[in-house]
Amino acid sequence: MIKHKFIYIIVAAGLLMTTSCEKWLDVEPKSQVKANELFDTEDGFKEALAGVYTILTEKALYGREMTYGMMGVLSHEWTSYSTSYKDDSEHNYLSILTRNRIDAIWSNMYKAIANTNMILENIDSKNVFKADNKAIIKGEALALRAFIHFDLVRLFGVNYTTNSSQRAIPYVELYTSKQTKQYTVNEIIDKVIADLESAKELLKVDPIFTGKTITEANDRGYLLNRQLHLNYYAVEALLARVYLYKGDYTNAQKYAENVLKAQKFGFSTQKNIADKVDLSGAPEQIFALQINTLHQDAVNHLTPNGDGPIFSLSATVAETYFGAEFSNDYRYLYLLENGTGANATQKYTLKYTEPTVPNTITNPEYFRQKMPIIMLSELYFILGECANQNGSDALVHINPVLAARGINTLTNYNDFRTLMTNEFRKEFLATGQLFFYYKRINQERIQNYAENLVTNKSYTFPIPETEYEFADRLPNK
Repeated sequence: MIKHKFIYIIVAAGLLMTTSCEKWLDVEPKSQVKANELFDTEDGFKEALAGVYTILTEKALYGREMTYGMMGVLSHEWTSYSTSYKDDSEHNYLSILTRNRIDAIWSNMYKAIANTNMILENIDSKNVFKADNKAIIKGEALALRAFIHFDLVRLFGVNYTTNSSQRAIPYVELYTSKQTKQYTVNEIIDKVIADLESAKELLKVDPIFTGKTITEANDRGYLLNRQLHLNYYAVEALLARVYLYKGDYTNAQKYAENVLKAQKFGFSTQKNIADKVDLSGAPEQIFALQINTLHQDAVNHLTPNGDGPIFSLSATVAETYFGAEFSNDYRYLYLLENGTGANATQKYTLKYTEPTVPNTITNPEYFRQKMPIIMLSELYFILGECANQNGSDALVHINPVLAARGINTLTNYNDFRTLMTNEFRKEFLATGQLFFYYKRINQERIQNYAENLVTNKSYTFPIPETEYEFADRLPNK
């Protein structure tokens, strides 16, 4: 029954972002009754929060387009993809198919935000929570709101260092039909940080932070599997990511170090990778999304035998990505697979393939159906960026990642940016992060593509036409 009630909330949230106020008012009374029923119980809040995570797993978002799909094509990490993505590859954001994908990202992300706001607007007035659940649910809702807005501004806002005072997107903090102000890039980042800081304070009762042991006997195991939630350390890692994007290296370093010093996460072992037990780096996931169709999606989109769209890279380019040590690199040896027949010249990622988990492992689900969103290696790379900025040794931070991938550590390098770009490309293949990396450093030209992305303003998506029609938005680039 709760699930049915939540469907109404999701529908209402979608209408909030895609229709005029008059149409919204037509459905508001019915949906409001459903919301009141939902938030009468703690289970209702839990279902509502789970619903936000579920929205993020949709194919229009992190279930495909925001990870290995559209974002992989935009960054040209793939060399082969469906013809339906041709305009994406050319950053032609006004073509019908590409524009539809962009508009779907906008509408689904704001739908998720609307649902976080509904949780936040109801949670303080209800006395229905056991133990620390209220603080944790509220903390996660705030963190999710910040996380989603941050990725939206990374897509629909200009590069921070280019013009942080440029108007970008609304930062929606209320569940309302009223028009929300279109904030500048700098204002959005400040609001993201404020929400994350508030979330961090609330999540100081998070079991992953306190070390409290949680079992199925504790509230039916509600606080198990904290890596699948925006947990305390995921919030700190996200703060490190946000501050690096802003160019605040001091705070980026502080938060990255906080997570590493906690020693809650570790690199996957060679044996587990080689045995195909751990393909997506489960111990390294600071935050991941549970996608129950992920393995079948991998068959459909990341193998030559799927029903498409299919994404792959040429074997020659793959060797170029991984450099002279490609034959030693675990990511090349164990996480890429050769095509056959007509596809023999192609390589396909195994990152999201069904792992082989033997009976000797007590928790096989730990390695399955998880889309990595924030990984341990990113924090090492953030520290490398900070070290390079302040003139200290960046290799102290980069070498642990190289060692974990089975390749020789470095004693020197000719150019930090070339080194960092090469390592980032290998490490985050099929996760959607390469495009954001290129945008942060304002890279003019990228591998496998000749056009100047900065001159062509290719790093900034157009906001939907309906926003100009109904909300009087200003240009975002």
